[in-house]
Amino acid sequence: MEILIGLLIIAVGAFCQSSSYVPINKVKGWSWESYWLVQGVFAWLLFPLLGALLAVPAGHSLFELFTPDNRFNVLMTMLFGVLWGVGGLTFGLSMRYLGVALGQSIALGTCAAGGTVLGPVLLNAFFPEMGALSSLTFAVISGVVVTLLGIAIIGIAGMMKANSLPEEQKKAAVKDFNFPKGIVIALLAGVMSGCFNVGLEFGKEINFGDLTPDIFKTLPATLLVTLGGFVTNAVYCLYQNFKNRTFGDYAKGSLWLNNALFCALAGALWYSQFFGLSLGKGFLTESPTLMTLSFCVLMALNVTFANVWGIILKEWKGCSKKTIAVLVLGLCILVLSSFLPELLK
Repeated sequence: MEILIGLLIIAVGAFCQSSSYVPINKVKGWSWESYWLVQGVFAWLLFPLLGALLAVPAGHSLFELFTPDNRFNVLMTMLFGVLWGVGGLTFGLSMRYLGVALGQSIALGTCAAGGTVLGPVLLNAFFPEMGALSSLTFAVISGVVVTLLGIAIIGIAGMMKANSLPEEQKKAAVKDFNFPKGIVIALLAGVMSGCFNVGLEFGKEINFGDLTPDIFKTLPATLLVTLGGFVTNAVYCLYQNFKNRTFGDYAKGSLWLNNALFCALAGALWYSQFFGLSLGKGFLTESPTLMTLSFCVLMALNVTFANVWGIILKEWKGCSKKTIAVLVLGLCILVLSSFLPELLK
């Protein structure tokens, strides 16, 4: 029963994340770099900080976790957060060129596979005594291989869409649709986004031990990863503000209430996925396989819900039944990849 509850919590977080790009459409009069930076303040700073505070027991301070004894883990967690920031940055661009459905499917599918494998591999490189590689069982690797198969099939559906629709219809669904450019960006976003899980692996002991409930234990590490990612995104967005002369966006006082509200909503929905992941893992402690695959499960569910939104937003409107069938097949395989390891263990 606890495993079911844990998976349900992760699913709710995945639904929220997949909905996080919808409020962005309500932002008015701001360039991409301006609203991306503002929503990042909420998604990667404010809400993760509030979440991390839940892991701090009464009478203690969050700063007590950042001591010289675990300095290396803290720095590595933040470093992979910086690398994940590249993924988060290009993730937004993949939505721009491919749309919510296809962009999230390819990026998150790649992220699911890369994040699952990279965490134990890199952790083993620095701390071989922990035996992190033992978590990469045959069942887990099988899930990763099937995930990559699902990504390939979804990519085929994307190419079929790009080749079948007239240019004006592509632009009607996704304004800046560009499949070749979008697919490269989405794959890069997926690989780099997998660094999030690597950061969580390095930071999983950054908590107050038995004083911190299991459901909150990864929240301080989540804060460190998103902090690193915010640095990457802030530098790029401010550079784009300078390059495109869009600093004036922040001076449009009449737009701030509307735009800040929807950026905050987008940030809260986005952070819900990792808040839900932390809570969900607290119920999965009896299943080492699902603990290892929890990040992969989250990403696969993100893909599923992203395509629900893609259908709602009519991004696949006008595609042939054959294209839709290939897309659905890829999604089914991607979802199966997340649960296959539990069946094979």
